[in-house]
Amino acid sequence: MNTLLILTITTIVIVLVFEYTNGFHDAANIIATVIASRAMTPVQAVLLVAFFEFLGPLLGGTAVANTIGKFITLDDLDRVLALTIVLCGLLGAIAWNLITWWYGIPSSSSHALVGGLAGVVVVAAGSSHVAWGFNDLLHGHLNGVAKVLVALILSPLIGFWVGFALHRTMLMLLRGAHPSINPDLRHLQFVTSAGLAFSHGANDAQKSMGILTLVLLLGGFITSFDVPLWVMMACSLAITLGILSGGWQIVRTLGFSIYKIRPLHALDSQMTAAGVIFASSLFGAPVSTTHVVASSIMGIGAAERPKAVRWGKAREIVTTWLITIPGAALMSICCYLVVRAFI
Repeated sequence: MNTLLILTITTIVIVLVFEYTNGFHDAANIIATVIASRAMTPVQAVLLVAFFEFLGPLLGGTAVANTIGKFITLDDLDRVLALTIVLCGLLGAIAWNLITWWYGIPSSSSHALVGGLAGVVVVAAGSSHVAWGFNDLLHGHLNGVAKVLVALILSPLIGFWVGFALHRTMLMLLRGAHPSINPDLRHLQFVTSAGLAFSHGANDAQKSMGILTLVLLLGGFITSFDVPLWVMMACSLAITLGILSGGWQIVRTLGFSIYKIRPLHALDSQMTAAGVIFASSLFGAPVSTTHVVASSIMGIGAAERPKAVRWGKAREIVTTWLITIPGAALMSICCYLVVRAFI
């Protein structure tokens, strides 16, 4: 078995491992408000979310996969070198996911993937091999890293203000409602959490679909960037298995450390996050579920009782967001230096 084939198979496995870590890392983002509002037991929440998470990548299209798979260009490099670069970028992202999961920090898997890949490509192949897209951005066109960064920056802001506006609206509509309405609000979360899970699968799993398709292209197994059906199935299964593995440390951060979640807060947060993430998927914009869910909770809290929002915890999360891209980039570069010493 030649080096290229071994490296291709290894990288495919690592892509699926990343998708698995993405699943258990982001599972908490989806089920945190459901559990905090006591709408479901943890087992019920995970099973419901896993089912709709599996459907998301299969039915959500490939627009995000095209964005992620094309923001680095490695086709002019030696195939072994190109695959080594992708492999190390993924290893850096996985390492960051594991560290933040271990410490219960709700960081972004999307940021980690972009940072890991961009960092190692710049060091190993040069900045010209990254489609930055900043010049096009000045002319009103979104592509490359600029498209990714704009989506990652705007989505939490949109999540905050949509959550704020939605919660104010719901408070007005339910003004004077009796507390006996809470069971109905909890039951509605079976629908909204399913929608959030579907949206998450349709956006996040596509990122790995894009990288896996790129690996097949670089390895010479396909001739054009078209996502094969088995790639969709594999990424869908990997992220679903990750969801089933949980991520309970982050549940405590998002569900209990930002704002005291009640049934209405949870319902509004799920509707907000599902809407923002699914709309982003349709436009091919990769976003962070962590960012959107956390910012929606902050917006909902600000709409009701701004002083009750634990802004200190929010600042900790924002700080983590800012260091994720350089942190994952540094880890991927270290991985590359180690791997190149043995190849």
